[in-house]
Amino acid sequence: MRVLVTGLGTFWGSRIAQMLEARPEVELVVGVDTREPRLPLVRTEFVKADASYRILQRMVRATQVDTILHTHLEVDSTRASSRRLHEVNVIGTTNLLAAAAAEGSSVRKVVMKMSTLVYGSNFDDPYFFRESTRRTHPPSTPVERSLVEIDALVRDFTDDNPDVCITSLRFANVLGDDLTTVFSRMLRMQAVPEVFGFDPRLQFVHEEDVTGALEHATLHDVPGTFNVAGPGVITWSDACRIVGRRRLAMPPVMTGAAAVPMRLLRIIDIPPEVLILLRYGRGVDIDAFVDAGFEYRYTTPATVKAFASARRLERVVGAPPAYEYERDVEHFFRNSRAVVRPDV
Repeated sequence: MRVLVTGLGTFWGSRIAQMLEARPEVELVVGVDTREPRLPLVRTEFVKADASYRILQRMVRATQVDTILHTHLEVDSTRASSRRLHEVNVIGTTNLLAAAAAEGSSVRKVVMKMSTLVYGSNFDDPYFFRESTRRTHPPSTPVERSLVEIDALVRDFTDDNPDVCITSLRFANVLGDDLTTVFSRMLRMQAVPEVFGFDPRLQFVHEEDVTGALEHATLHDVPGTFNVAGPGVITWSDACRIVGRRRLAMPPVMTGAAAVPMRLLRIIDIPPEVLILLRYGRGVDIDAFVDAGFEYRYTTPATVKAFASARRLERVVGAPPAYEYERDVEHFFRNSRAVVRPDV
């Protein structure tokens, strides 16, 4: 296999590149991003590119990759403007799919890292969303609008390119030891925000199951769209109880305005799509990906318990230092004859 990973500078791009490096059947891993890798890599080639990935068609033609793993999507509207969300999510995905569909393209598989935010969250939602279930209301936030556009792009690509195996994985809210998300930031607060009168059902997926799902879709042919969330559900109040945090109620009316002081004081900036989720919650059916051969390591409650245990350990021993990419150091470990390499 010859694999191209977008978003190599994200946690997910770097983590999946590490996993692919260890697979003997993977001959080449090349990654692109606007930022350097987040984790140390041994044989992954890194190419710096702009956020719209205009270079991808040239890269596919030059490297003859057969698989593209697309991890670079913005799903936190507090970290990007509406314009950047459109450039990264919609324009970037458009250029990626155009490179995969170009005449003479070597690409035979595309794996997309998507989000269950594509379903939205509303009072009249079904108890569980299946992959074929449509959202009950039009998207109301820039992140959701971009994800709905990407979903349409993927459907069109699938119809026009039946010879390419395309897998779209819709991940629930992620928790883990090594990354920071909106929910992990909230669960680290001394008083966790909630909407008064609401205790939503939520699903979480452990970071190890996220990378495991991406690896499974990369190494196996599983065409289609799949929900990925830890089995089971948990209420927000139970999640806060497991982590050992008390809750701070925000008013059910003008909730967005009530969250403004926390943003101005730089305590936390809660995206509008998460404020809606704290009201109505969301559940997704995960049977299809299990039927495709994927095995979860963590249920939703177990994911929250693992997060709580890691936080207790972190308070005792402290957080490990963050990795910093240095091109000269990486070049030394990759190419120097002084480095002793194990026999293969």
